[in-house]
Amino acid sequence: MRISIGSDHAGFRLKQRIKDALTQEGHEVVDFGTHSLDPCDYPDFIRPAALAVARGECERGIVLGGSGNGEAMVANRIRGVRCGLAWNVYSAQMTRRHNDANVLALGERMVPFELGLEIVHAFLSEPFEGGRHIPRLAKIDGT
Repeated sequence: MRISIGSDHAGFRLKQRIKDALTQEGHEVVDFGTHSLDPCDYPDFIRPAALAVARGECERGIVLGGSGNGEAMVANRIRGVRCGLAWNVYSAQMTRRHNDANVLALGERMVPFELGLEIVHAFLSEPFEGGRHIPRLAKIDGT
């Protein structure tokens, strides 16, 4: 799977570890930065990562920060992106099952690496249920 990834400095360490793990598993990861722990503004990296998903250049996206909240807000401003903030495996599964999320937001300060990777795997593998959720997605999209 082709996955976009972006973070600010507060999510940098977790981004790097997730990127390495996904690459080793055979995924193609497109890294939109940041590339260091130097303080930066998260929209500069999250917006391009989300746009890559909206444009169809990547199948899914992962955005990271300290809490993941601001990152989810930035991603959700992009038409065609449905970004879910997850803090455990179940929340990642549900954002896929019921919301067909195509971008995942994670907070490095909220989850340890091992759990973060479990959340990512759940997000990447969980299918969308469709059915009764399709009309709700149309309402989210304003169609």
